[in-house]
Amino acid sequence: MSDNISAPSVLLAAMEYRAVFERAQMSALLPALRRLPHGDGHPVLVLPGFSASDRSTAPLRSLLKRLGYRTYGWGLGVNVGPTSRILEGLVRKLDRAYQRRGEPVSIIGWSLGGIYARELARARPDRVRQVITLGSPIQMVAADSSSAQPIYESLQKYHSPSFSRPVRESERPLLPVPSTSIYSRTDGVVSWQACLVRRTSTSENVRVFGSHCGLGFNAAAITVIADRLAQPAGTWKHFSAPWYLRGAFPPATDLDTTRGPHSNVA
Repeated sequence: MSDNISAPSVLLAAMEYRAVFERAQMSALLPALRRLPHGDGHPVLVLPGFSASDRSTAPLRSLLKRLGYRTYGWGLGVNVGPTSRILEGLVRKLDRAYQRRGEPVSIIGWSLGGIYARELARARPDRVRQVITLGSPIQMVAADSSSAQPIYESLQKYHSPSFSRPVRESERPLLPVPSTSIYSRTDGVVSWQACLVRRTSTSENVRVFGSHCGLGFNAAAITVIADRLAQPAGTWKHFSAPWYLRGAFPPATDLDTTRGPHSNVA
């Protein structure tokens, strides 16, 4: 992935209104979603996307709590980007969640929140059970762009220089914990190619139909999240949709994988 990554088309950006319908669909499907696999009670930290707050992840956290998890918001207000306050606060939040239960934490990160989640896993691999990202442009570097770029750049003077990303994720060592990247090819905020991880024995890409701003409410994405969280510790394997839901998950192609120097994909 050497070429620059461009922002999605104006048409896709305009279609982000679909998030309203995805939120309504989540509410309508709550009785079914509450029947998803229940977990073992381990802690789950949920991080919001850029310009969002814990309010955006409240419906997902509430559902996961019903499924048996100890859920945590990030408690850092609006996600204005990687300021020193936010970066330091994230580490403290992870440490507290780990210490309360004495067991590794699963981290779910929406968009920019997923980039934070992966960096937390690199910094504290012994305290992270797995990472699940929702439309997170993990492959983006400074030369790339997204629909949120103008707002992000207007706040960049407040961002910590330590968070700069000179190389793509595919050029870095593999994440030390299992990871799942959930993405949509009709994402109107970030290019779907920027969301792909290298598929290995402990990492995967799962494609769903939907918008960027609705991924945290997307019923298919929530199905994947519940399935990933319910796996017993140490038994992670790739997601496989049940036969009666396969229509909700578009089939992957060779384009839906990012290869890099550390990949074990032929």
